[in-house]
Amino acid sequence: QVRLVESGGGLVQPGGSLRLSCTTSGLTFSGNHMAWFRQAPGKEREFVAGILASGTTTMYKDSVKGRCTISRDNAKNTVYLQLSSLQPEDRATYYCAATDNHRAFWARSFDYWGQGTQVTVSS
Repeated sequence: QVRLVESGGGLVQPGGSLRLSCTTSGLTFSGNHMAWFRQAPGKEREFVAGILASGTTTMYKDSVKGRCTISRDNAKNTVYLQLSSLQPEDRATYYCAATDNHRAFWARSFDYWGQGTQVTVSS
């Protein structure tokens, strides 16, 4: 059974930082391309960042470039999302996702999803 478990969310003040983690099991992590999505209240889920299985290529939503870093540790079966300079509009539930299909990764179509971790940005 494949499981993706996110953690690290919480309440942070504007301008603050958080590091989200997503630990996986039941899949060959080193062979999976990973991504983070988010969904704000009343809005559709949107892509935030992605990283290839090799770790050599990353991609980001334009509005988070420079404030966000995705990384992975294949030894720990974990993908991370470092968020900085957080703003109220970053408030959302953040989800990690996985696929072992290269074409699906670029199409942002993922096979496995976690349950999400909540990020709230407020003073």
